[in-house]
Amino acid sequence: MKVLWGLGKILMVLFWGVALYNVFKPLINPFDLLINLAGSLLLLTHLLEILLFNRSLRDRPHPWRDRLYILLLGVLHVQTFRPSTERDPSHA
Repeated sequence: MKVLWGLGKILMVLFWGVALYNVFKPLINPFDLLINLAGSLLLLTHLLEILLFNRSLRDRPHPWRDRLYILLLGVLHVQTFRPSTERDPSHA
């Protein structure tokens, strides 16, 4: 499962790179609008996640760094907040 979360983080950073590139040097016509729209909606979603998880961010050692990571990665970084609830293998 950690591999999938890591792959998701890599893809998210790649998307932000494409969106930032599109701001400075727009791609061909329908794609530039679609990337700008997707980037705007994703940024809005990540800002809402920061607002929703603000209370749990206060207890973290570096809350501003976590806010920056949530702005960049969203829920993929929020998953690291929750403690692991793995079951004891003897109960299997």
